[in-house]
Amino acid sequence: MNTDHTRYAATVGTFDGVHRGHAEVLDTLSAEAGKKGLRPLAITFDCHPLSIIAPERAPGMLTSRQERDMLIRSHHVEPVEIGFTPQLASMTAREWIQCLHDDYKVDLLIIGYDNTFGHDGRSLTHNDYLKISKEAEVEIIEASCLPGISSSAIRHAVADGRITEATDMLGRPFALEGIVGSGQQVGRTIGFPTANVIPEPYMIIPGGGVYAARAFIPHSSDPVAAMVNIGRRPTIADSLGVTVEANLIDWSGDLYSQPLRLEFLQRLRDERRFDSLDSLAERLQMDRIEARKLFLAAESAK
Repeated sequence: MNTDHTRYAATVGTFDGVHRGHAEVLDTLSAEAGKKGLRPLAITFDCHPLSIIAPERAPGMLTSRQERDMLIRSHHVEPVEIGFTPQLASMTAREWIQCLHDDYKVDLLIIGYDNTFGHDGRSLTHNDYLKISKEAEVEIIEASCLPGISSSAIRHAVADGRITEATDMLGRPFALEGIVGSGQQVGRTIGFPTANVIPEPYMIIPGGGVYAARAFIPHSSDPVAAMVNIGRRPTIADSLGVTVEANLIDWSGDLYSQPLRLEFLQRLRDERRFDSLDSLAERLQMDRIEARKLFLAAESAK
C-alpha cells in the first residue's frame, strides 16, 4: 500500500532552452508551492510533441534533455520526464488535468501565458481551463508574461545567426556540445587547427558564419577563447555539408573523440569564399583577434 501522501504544485511543458520565460514560470511555481506546502514539479517530455504529432515540423532543440533537467533544478524544481505518446496526444484538456490530479497528485498548476493542454486545448478559453481545473480540484495560477520570449523565437534567432538576441532571450549564451571528430586538417596547414565538433542530430545549429565563443574542454573548469566557423567551407570544399569547426585560441592539444562545449558570444561575419588559402588565413587572423577580444570582455564582465 502506498503511504506517500505528498501533494504537488506542477507546471507542464517541453521547456526546451529553459529560457527567461520558462524561468518566470519555474520561479512562480517554486514560490507558490512554498506558500501552500506543496512540492514543486516540472512535468516535461522525452521528445518535442511535434515529433509525434507532425514529425515533418519537429524543430531542432536548444538543449539536451540532460541540460534541460539541470537548468530546471537550478530553479529549485524537480523535473519529471514522461513519454509523449500518441495516446497522450489524444487526451482532451479535461482528461489531462484530471490525470495530473489523480496520477501525479497535482493540486496546483502553474501555466504560462501561452500554455494549452490536450488536443482540444487551442479551442478553449482561459475561463474554460479554470472551469475544467475547478472540477478536477486543481487550482490554476498564470505566471507573468515576458513578451516576445519563446523557444520558437530563440530557435529562429539561432538559425539566423542572431546570437546576441538568442542570448538575451535565454538569459545565458546559446551552447552547442558534441564529440570532436576527424576532419580534413586543412586549417592546420594554414596555422588555424580546428576541432571538428559533431553535435547530436536533434540539436539546432547556428546559421552559417564565423563566431566568437567560449570553449569548455574535458577536465578543465576554465573556458578558452574560440573562433568557430559554421558552414560549408567554400574556399576549401563545397561538397562536405555543414560543419562546426572550432579554433581554440591560445590552447593546443588533442581533443579527438572527446566532448567539447561551445558557448556562442557573437557572430563576427558571414561565411564567404576567398580567392586563396593565403587570403583566407589573413582574414582568419583578423577574426581570431576579434574573437579573443570578445572572449576577454565577456570573462571580465562575469
